[in-house]
Amino acid sequence: MTSEITPFRIDVPQADLDDLRARLANTRWPDQPAGAGWRLGAPVGYVRELAEHWRTSFDWRAQEERLNGFPQFTTTIDGTNVHFLHVVSQEPAAAPVLLTHGWPGSIVEFLDVIGPLTDPRAYGGDPADALTVVVPSIPGYGFSGPTPTPDWGPDRIARAFAELMTRLGYPRFGAHGGDWGATISRELAIQFPERLLGIHVTMLPSAVVRSEADLDGLEGPELEKGQRSLAKGTKFSREGTAYAMLQATKPQTLAYGLHDSPAGQLAWIAEKFRSFSNTTEDLIDRDDLLADVSIYWFTQTANSAGRLYAALKGSWGGPGPANTVPTGVAVFPDDIGLPIRTLAERTDKIVHWSEFPSGGHFPALEEPDALIGDIRAFFRALR
Repeated sequence: MTSEITPFRIDVPQADLDDLRARLANTRWPDQPAGAGWRLGAPVGYVRELAEHWRTSFDWRAQEERLNGFPQFTTTIDGTNVHFLHVVSQEPAAAPVLLTHGWPGSIVEFLDVIGPLTDPRAYGGDPADALTVVVPSIPGYGFSGPTPTPDWGPDRIARAFAELMTRLGYPRFGAHGGDWGATISRELAIQFPERLLGIHVTMLPSAVVRSEADLDGLEGPELEKGQRSLAKGTKFSREGTAYAMLQATKPQTLAYGLHDSPAGQLAWIAEKFRSFSNTTEDLIDRDDLLADVSIYWFTQTANSAGRLYAALKGSWGGPGPANTVPTGVAVFPDDIGLPIRTLAERTDKIVHWSEFPSGGHFPALEEPDALIGDIRAFFRALR
């Protein structure tokens, strides 16, 4: 097995861009019942307008240049390709931190936070807060994919990322993530507690209230938060989990539509960027959204990305091993779940807890300043 790390640049062939535009121009659009709005999914008018912008105005080459402005590399770990950004802070005391995205995200999520985290001095911050960051594409996602086998769940991904940090010369490091990135960060803490400085997450499924029984022992403000958590979780379970069940059970069947139709891939992801943040507004810049969708499209990883759901062992949000690594949680109120500190403390070593007035499932894109400040504060306290 080779441990070679190879420099990487994104360079999508022009033929792929031309093919994308031709497919978008020839999209066969579905009907939509009058007055349906977003109730049945992404409206035709919304997706059609976004697809036209993707076809005629979106500048992939500019996004490529933006992405290539960061040092990128690839390496082979456990038989699969792993792509990552590696931005080394110039501050000598900077701690290394792994930033991991989720689905339907990508490395695009973190582009605006890398600079302030690695070079706070240049952004009006304290240079003592500087971090060196490693931003991988999850195996099966984007420029890491597709994976050659279907068994790349969070546990295996965590082992691959631990090996990645070893190859980069970081025996100890921190981790941050949301969505799958939060699950993978926690897996790192469970499997390699001696190596983790701490983990900072924006999602903790095991701390979300799922039944009335979870409210036992909660009092005062925590009980009120628990009741909101239960209501939010019940609504999401009823209206928002079909995508996960499909990707967890029949991702191959879904893949034919997403792999062959850019409009299908666009609708599948764009709807989640709204619904995961419980909004009817476009809180995320549409070129950031289209850069994210474009990565899935050009790398042909809709299928392997979806397979991560099928590779999950156990139930989503179910009880798991206790986490003894110092853990920080940033709660954004419009995320798909509302974790409760009392529940979190039953399974995790909570040393930092922040609750913000706004923001959803993609805080690095929605509320980057709040997220940057919270990551800095968490790792500052661990030094």
